[in-house]
Amino acid sequence: MDTVSKKKLLKLARETIEARFVRRQVQIPQDPELQQRRGLFVSLHTDGELRGCIGYIRGFKSLAASVVEMAEAAAFHDGRFLPLRAEELDDLEIEISVLSEMEALTNPEDIQIGRDGLFLQHPHGSGLLLPQVPVEWHWDRPTFLRQICRKAGLPDKAWQDKGAQLFRFSAEVFRDSDFS
Repeated sequence: MDTVSKKKLLKLARETIEARFVRRQVQIPQDPELQQRRGLFVSLHTDGELRGCIGYIRGFKSLAASVVEMAEAAAFHDGRFLPLRAEELDDLEIEISVLSEMEALTNPEDIQIGRDGLFLQHPHGSGLLLPQVPVEWHWDRPTFLRQICRKAGLPDKAWQDKGAQLFRFSAEVFRDSDFS
């Protein structure tokens, strides 16, 4: 994805969040480069701490429409956090992760920290961790596998259970500070 498209998506995410405080609708851009259908997550940080993160694992909508929906969801509907307050806007850093296609993973030794995100689909829950998460937390491969199980609300080795499916993916990650 080119720099112009990344900047447009970040601007759109910020405008979406700000519009909520002034009860204004945001227009979804129709730029051809923003019409791809890809999985996408919007992560919000204040003072270096996660403040919200929600996304789609697959491309159900255009990148532009997904950014609008996920920016609002991350800011106001992530159940782990209170809704964002207007006074937090000045300190808000927005990060967007555009996902590759999911690839079934049969050998956990193939997981590369820093390149791969993980998605665990299990009969009793599912969870996703973006590729940047194990880097930020200094996890090794076994820790990453334990943590994806915990994210899914499952025991530490649930990824090995019958009926469990483990997928990997990469992500193109960009944030406000990349362009300031």
